[in-house]
Amino acid sequence: MAYGPDQILEGLGKSDYERYIRTPELLSLQKSPDEWLHRDELLFAITHQTAELWLKLAVSEAYQIANYLAEDDIRMALRLVPRILMCVDYADKGMAMLDQMTPWDYQQVRRALGHGSGFDSPGFNAIRKAIPTLGKEFHRLLEKEGVPLLTIFLEHEKYDELFSLAQALLEIDQAMFMWRQRHFKIVERSIGTKVSGTQGTPVEVLSKLNSFNFFPELWDIRTTITNHAIAEEGEN
Repeated sequence: MAYGPDQILEGLGKSDYERYIRTPELLSLQKSPDEWLHRDELLFAITHQTAELWLKLAVSEAYQIANYLAEDDIRMALRLVPRILMCVDYADKGMAMLDQMTPWDYQQVRRALGHGSGFDSPGFNAIRKAIPTLGKEFHRLLEKEGVPLLTIFLEHEKYDELFSLAQALLEIDQAMFMWRQRHFKIVERSIGTKVSGTQGTPVEVLSKLNSFNFFPELWDIRTTITNHAIAEEGEN
């Protein structure tokens, strides 16, 4: 590849920006207009491709957080949590673009999807594997400290880092839950509920599959705290 006077990087593109970002390759990943079954295929593809990119970053950050936690470095781990939350938020906000498609236009695009399904998303499946590693490290740290989960909530000032980590994991869990629910509502808005998805799974079943939490113990502890407070009031 020949270099221009202002380029020092190898690769395709007229500038180092294009070569570093690899914009020629990136912008060639969408169908050309003569390949579209419907013009909204471009909207659909870009929306999902960008979501995959944000999820790829989220997965990378999740494993780095797990590595920090494995080294007992909670402070550095907590610094990266907002990145995951932002990645999920950007993926979520991008999905709003799909609301610009009419139900009938979606049906035209759907014909091009084959058996494609969001459950086959590499990013979605990768983040589902990555996030539980954070929970494993969190519970390892609890055992190392020799403190029950309830205690770090009741004495959160004493166990500030562990408490902050528990709250951060809950925020990740909540963000993922809200993103999955958002995706389901887009499906419902596009094709309805009393039908089947592209792989033959009823949409109503998809809703139930979206209802899990990564860290149920961090949700259940809220009930335990409430019951603890009620018991204390009864003793006074």
